Amino acid sequence: MAQNVFDFTVKDRRGNDVSLNEYKGKVLLIVNTATRCGFTPQYEELEALYKNYKDQGFEILDFPCNQFGQQAPGTDEEIHQFCTLNFGTEFPQFKKIDVNGENESPLYTFLKEKKGFNGFDLENKIGAYLDEMFSKADPDYASKPDIKWNFTKFLIDREGNVVERYEPTTDCKFIEEAIKQLL
Repeated sequence: MAQNVFDFTVKDRRGNDVSLNEYKGKVLLIVNTATRCGFTPQYEELEALYKNYKDQGFEILDFPCNQFGQQAPGTDEEIHQFCTLNFGTEFPQFKKIDVNGENESPLYTFLKEKKGFNGFDLENKIGAYLDEMFSKADPDYASKPDIKWNFTKFLIDREGNVVERYEPTTDCKFIEEAIKQLL
């Protein structure tokens, strides 16, 4: 039974095993991403966070996921090229994974067990739209820990504990404040 995120091994974008223990002692932001999503411009904010705090022990771990509207098509290499060309991303990008369902990554099973759905920012136009869309499909959706959409973020402290979950509609300034506190 995993105690923290450092107990997991994942695949890098080339298919090699990477023990998350390599990140022990760092503050992490784990994100499921997509290249053809309305939230894709968040790559720019993520890269800015990475550049500002990587020298203080901060890492972003990017896990492309094609489960939400098929918005992460292409191979792992094509996704990587898109992100580096369009957003100049330098943070680690891993192999495309599932974050929900029978083939979900064990890392994401763990993350969701530690921090369930937090609710969308209803002040955000997209947040209100997503809330309405999910409520129509399942009036009880908010009580379920599943990842709801691309760019859900989990903040991990230096000991590998899941500190917070941020839905894609959360303003990056709140995430940055929390990162600064952990650093």
